[in-house]
Amino acid sequence: MTAREWQGHAATARRRCTLRALRGSLTLGTLMVVGGTVGCRPRQEVPPATSPPTSPATSPTGFDVSSDSSPQTLADGQQIFRFETFGDEQFWTDTARMHEVVQKSVSPTTALSVGLKVDAEAIPPDVAQAIKNGQVDLNSPATTVTLLKLNAVVGLKGTVNTVNGKDTLVRLGITCALCHSTVDNSFSKGIGQRKDGWPNPDLNVGAIVALSPAVTPAQKAVYTSWGPGKYDPRFNIDGKSTPLVLPPAYGLAQVRNETFTAEGPISYWNAYVAVTQMHGHGNFSDPRLGIDIRQSPDMVGPKLAALRAYQHSLPAPRPPAGSFDVAAAERGRAVFGQSCARCHVGATGTDNNAGTLHPPAETGMDGAYAARTAGKAYRTTPLRGLWQHPPYFHDGSAATLEAVVDHYNRVRNLNLTPEQKADLVQFLKSL
Repeated sequence: MTAREWQGHAATARRRCTLRALRGSLTLGTLMVVGGTVGCRPRQEVPPATSPPTSPATSPTGFDVSSDSSPQTLADGQQIFRFETFGDEQFWTDTARMHEVVQKSVSPTTALSVGLKVDAEAIPPDVAQAIKNGQVDLNSPATTVTLLKLNAVVGLKGTVNTVNGKDTLVRLGITCALCHSTVDNSFSKGIGQRKDGWPNPDLNVGAIVALSPAVTPAQKAVYTSWGPGKYDPRFNIDGKSTPLVLPPAYGLAQVRNETFTAEGPISYWNAYVAVTQMHGHGNFSDPRLGIDIRQSPDMVGPKLAALRAYQHSLPAPRPPAGSFDVAAAERGRAVFGQSCARCHVGATGTDNNAGTLHPPAETGMDGAYAARTAGKAYRTTPLRGLWQHPPYFHDGSAATLEAVVDHYNRVRNLNLTPEQKADLVQFLKSL
């Protein structure tokens, strides 16, 4: 299969796709809807670097969906988030042949080892008890097929038919929940109740994609280099690899623009990933990136409003009791207000709602990913649920909140004392 054939996997007579630098790589798309830089700005005596605002006029249009938070819309959005493939089975089955891989080689043990999760509530009580009793073979791919038949594998949707008296996986697709849901491990590790909006730091997207018999050795080398909890949503656009951490999809209600580089609103990124990464059947166009995809019928656009409504409804998780020092966090609040709040502004925690982006050098970020985007800069992260989703920064280069504070104390010359840094960490843990 040539690179051009690979990129044209989902082409139809009514699809028009013009990508300036499309290299044709197999990618596993996710509805990656949040991100940016976590950081502190200097005290007032240190002049901040210039951060050019972005103009709404430069952003693509057509992604302003209606606002409706009715119970029916939220219920529809939940179903879309958890179970909608947007027709991407055409790619993951017909081109990537992932159904063959799962049927033959992916046992529950293997699936759990690459970070896939299982919804315990979708498992019938008798089956659950049999698993607990050790009566279910978790090393058999046939068991994985059964779990898919039960719609119990988070983020995967399979069609299972009886062929020659045997359950056979004939179609396979992916959903938003694959990367942006996890489970609470209440049944066992990797098996439990869904936690929608929580990023799955265990998910090794690259390792999963590398199982496809359709990938080349060169592509496989890239995918296996990413590691758990990371994904590059532009690899199939420009052929470069600077993977990002999988971000949370909760706490979005007051956030205007999404992605680490704030190229558009939530529905912009949902559409981008649904069409260009999940390989769903729909429309996406952004002249800034040279992307213009038209497919009929559009199975993405009509679902964007309900999907965003559900995402808006997902609150950031509160930190567990006892997970931070309350008194130190209160002292850290003052440090934050003095050193960080010029960018992490107001209730939203980001100056990007006013259109601001930050050049990578301003905050000491690696600029390789930003250089591949429309604005060539990063947004300020709206801070929420930080205790839940390490590592930090767009590339995961800060393993802990202590590392985040140390980074900005050094790069922005904040001159914080060890005590102030410790208090600031406790405040960040309290968010």
